[in-house]
Amino acid sequence: MLSIEVIVPQSSPRLWQKVAIERLQADGHDVAVRHQPGAANWPRAAIAAFAFEQRLFRRRRPNLAASLHEIEARSGHRSAALRLDLAGNAAPSDVPTVGLLFDGSASDLSAAIAVAAGRLPLIEAVLDKKTLVGWARPMVDKRESAALGTEDVLARAVTLLVSVVRAFAEGRLLNNERMSEGRGGGTAMQFASAYLGSTLPRLGREIIRRIGFRHAHWRVGYRFIDAPGVANTGGLGSGWSVLPDPGDHFYADPFPFQWQGRSFLFVEDYPHATGKAVISVVPFDAAGAPEAPRVVLEEPHHLSYPQVFERDGAIWMLPEASASGRLTLYRASAFPDRWIAETVLVEGEISDATLLEHGGLLWLFATDRDGYGSTSDTLVVFCAPALAGPWKPHPMNPVMIDHRMARPGGAFVRIDEDRVLLPVQDGTLGYGGGLGLCELLELDQQTVRLSAPRPIDTDGDWPYPKIHTLNRSGALEAIDGIAAVRRRSGKK
Repeated sequence: MLSIEVIVPQSSPRLWQKVAIERLQADGHDVAVRHQPGAANWPRAAIAAFAFEQRLFRRRRPNLAASLHEIEARSGHRSAALRLDLAGNAAPSDVPTVGLLFDGSASDLSAAIAVAAGRLPLIEAVLDKKTLVGWARPMVDKRESAALGTEDVLARAVTLLVSVVRAFAEGRLLNNERMSEGRGGGTAMQFASAYLGSTLPRLGREIIRRIGFRHAHWRVGYRFIDAPGVANTGGLGSGWSVLPDPGDHFYADPFPFQWQGRSFLFVEDYPHATGKAVISVVPFDAAGAPEAPRVVLEEPHHLSYPQVFERDGAIWMLPEASASGRLTLYRASAFPDRWIAETVLVEGEISDATLLEHGGLLWLFATDRDGYGSTSDTLVVFCAPALAGPWKPHPMNPVMIDHRMARPGGAFVRIDEDRVLLPVQDGTLGYGGGLGLCELLELDQQTVRLSAPRPIDTDGDWPYPKIHTLNRSGALEAIDGIAAVRRRSGKK
């Protein structure tokens, strides 16, 4: 492990900087903390706006942007091999020094200004103020909130720092990336202008929308085709039918499965009244018509993304259960209605884990939240010799921090012997804003490499173009899309 000197503002440091230090210590590094003179206060308008939003959204936990009285200075046990400049203005040193840029600025206020203006900021890790050694494109889940959105960004600043330090310690730090052009430092006037001109109108529109409409309501689409599907053509095309729902709950994350000559569709089943989803199955009759959905798996925590597959003489389900803090594998004891928890594969806030067999090993691609921020921007990969494990994290984890392609949106698709595609969620326009297809370029125990996503063309007869899941089994292909559904009178 490394001996690290972390430089923080002497006055008004922020919680995200303290969390970064704690994460580095948890990784086993010898961490010294040194103060950098100079005020780091944010403008009063930003502090007041964030306090207002924390109350509005009933967030009791302090925001990562919250100002602290101080972060206590302390010495390390050895001379520093690496410095982290979290103050943004540390003096030059012979010790390699990594700093962060938020849209090109060393001030974390620039992240708040970008989010307030409705932008998704880029974070760059820069070595000795000249060499880009890492970057992150954080996801912002609540676009209407400057405070919650800024926390999402600062959470990934912590993730990026820990990742860069790990890469430095292991001798695999990037050093050939191109830096973006900076926007300059943030000012009180810039924040006030962005907040008044962009955040407040977004907040108002969202409040009005939620009065009349469900916060989110997904609908599942399905079709039976013998021709190449969406992954092959790159477009949705036509022939889609909408799986009916009663309006007081929705269906999403469809995974088709063929068994004994019949088609089944497993879905997330989300009752609006409870706010906790279960897994349901939709059998199809011989004519291709869906039967009534029925619940097949329920837990005390939220379930979704019910990836169902056959292996080793059994049928398995690998649903997302990030709220439980673990990824649990289930085995069908009486398909399709009875499922038994077989084993825990991975601990952590793992979302949308997607299985692949490749190169004689099994792989899981997923996102990991790590306590703060979005569930949709940090790709992690695990591998194992068998389904039961042991599952080991890839040395590159996190493989990327990128709202455009980190979160899987369906099972891997084999186009031919040489091409494997992964549907990925694109959060540029918000959660569920779109879906792309990434080609797996390289995968082994040292390297993970995906192509840039190719957006799926939503032209056709599917009425809900904001999609975030694509799957196919046999002739049955399924997608989902978010719909505007009015609240029922007198009900929330």
